[in-house]
Amino acid sequence: MSVYQQILENKHRGGTQVAVLVDPEQQHSESFEQVALKATESGVDFIFVGGSLLLADALDSCIHILRQNTQLPIVLFPGSHLQIHPEADAILLLSLISGRNPELLIGQHVVAAPYLRRSGLEIIATGYMLVGNENYTTAHYISHSFPIPGNKPDVAACTAMAGEMLGMKLIYLDAGSGAFHPVSSEMITKVKTAISIPIIVGGGINHPDKAKSAAQAGADLLVVGNSLEKDLSLMLDIVQAAKNQ
Repeated sequence: MSVYQQILENKHRGGTQVAVLVDPEQQHSESFEQVALKATESGVDFIFVGGSLLLADALDSCIHILRQNTQLPIVLFPGSHLQIHPEADAILLLSLISGRNPELLIGQHVVAAPYLRRSGLEIIATGYMLVGNENYTTAHYISHSFPIPGNKPDVAACTAMAGEMLGMKLIYLDAGSGAFHPVSSEMITKVKTAISIPIIVGGGINHPDKAKSAAQAGADLLVVGNSLEKDLSLMLDIVQAAKNQ
C-alpha cells in the first residue's frame, strides 16, 4: 500500500497517525538507530526525514541506518530540491502556498522534476502552510516568506481550500521547527471543515497534551521532531495521546 493510501484510509477511519521527523544535521548518527527502534516499538506510522539545511552525505547515512533498523515507511520532508534520495519510500513535494516566494511555489520544483521522475519515489503533492508565532523559526527564515498569522484561522482555511482546488493531495500546517506554540486547535478545526483532503500538523508538539488537542481538533497526521531530540522517552506518550482520541 502506498504512503498516501495509508494516510487516506486512516482519515476515512477517523484516526490520527503520528510521524517522527528526523533531521540528519541536528542528530548524531548513533541516534538514528535509537529513533528507528523506538518509533517501531511506540506505534509510530511514518518516519519523516529532512531539514532546512541538509548535506547529501548526512541524508544518505541517515536513511541507510533507518532502513536497517525499521520497516516503517520513510518519507522525505525536503527543505530544498537537493534533498532527494531513492532509498526513501515517498517524498512530500511541498509547495509553499502560504507565502509568495515563487521559488518555493514552483521554481525549485522545476529543477527537481527530472530527478524525481527517475527516482522511483512516490510523489505526494503537498500544500505547505507556515503558521505564525511569536518565534521567528528556521522555516520562516529559509522560506523568505511571511507566515499566516496564528490568530487568522479563516485565512488558513481559504488558503487550504485553494490548495485543494489546485490539486494538492495533502495540506501541511506547520508552526515551524522549535516553535513554542503549536498550530491552534481553532485553526486545525477550521481547515478541517473547509477541505476533504488529509491534514498534517507539525511544529511545537512537544507534550502529550498538545498532541491530544491537535488530534481532537481534527489533525489526520501529527509530526513530532524537536522534542524527541531532547527526550526520546516522550515518543510513546505522544503517540498514545494522539491515537486514543
